[in-house]
Amino acid sequence: MHRRHFLTALGTAPLAAQTVTPAVRPTLCIFSKHLAQFDWKQAGVRAREMGFEGVDLTVRPGGHVLPERVAEDLPLAVQAIRDAGLSVPMITTGLTSLADPAARPTIDTMRRLGIPYLKPGYWRYSAEKSALQSIAEARLGFRGLSALARRAGVTLGLHNHSGAYVGAGFWEYREMLMEADPGFAGYYFDPAHATLEGGVGVWRVSLELATPRLKMVAAKDAVWERQNGRWRPKWLPLGEGMVDWKVCFEQFAKARFTGPISLHVEYNSNHAQDAMARDAAFLKKQIAGAYGA
Repeated sequence: MHRRHFLTALGTAPLAAQTVTPAVRPTLCIFSKHLAQFDWKQAGVRAREMGFEGVDLTVRPGGHVLPERVAEDLPLAVQAIRDAGLSVPMITTGLTSLADPAARPTIDTMRRLGIPYLKPGYWRYSAEKSALQSIAEARLGFRGLSALARRAGVTLGLHNHSGAYVGAGFWEYREMLMEADPGFAGYYFDPAHATLEGGVGVWRVSLELATPRLKMVAAKDAVWERQNGRWRPKWLPLGEGMVDWKVCFEQFAKARFTGPISLHVEYNSNHAQDAMARDAAFLKKQIAGAYGA
């Protein structure tokens, strides 16, 4: 009997015929806002050269794809980036309700292209309305978007942003998400903004709340700094701020999170691409430490 037939008869395929399943880990992306000076192809090439695996593509006013041209331009942008050897696992939008004329064509185009994750826009608090009114409007807008996205097989991730934003305290988002299908709606968790709002310990509560429905992660770092008599966030390279990355990545790995991690470089640097490459290397080290080499 031929060796291959003998092994097959034993129920064991030869090594060359076996399917080796790679380690499952997050996809490291760069937020395309930081590559605004490049066209779609150049952005993909530069991102690959800096060590990224994917691009978090801006589909919003002033972004790499304009919302009013999403049906025509998003396929071209995604193909250019894929031709550069990278994926587009998520897009960042300004969508806050189905009343936005770009909502349906954006989600429909994502469905056709196989882009799984979408970051909607922000709902803000203002002096013109009460906090409860702002939360009610956010819930209504999110309800419509999440229903449309679910039908298209697209997953929404709510990004927690510090300041006068709905979701900064995390409880608002938790209540909003309780109405949505957990398979298609969850958190786009930002450890830095959670730390800025969560201080000594509440950020850990936010991390714990986010983990069961974690869809995407935004990576940036910061400290509080006093400027002109006021305390403001000061953005820094990863590992130089207040974020406890070791705890965060241990939690991500424990939850078997495999979605996109989008790097945001909000600090000033004379060599922006070098800074992005250094932050990418930092994230790779964190992923390797938590998920295994």
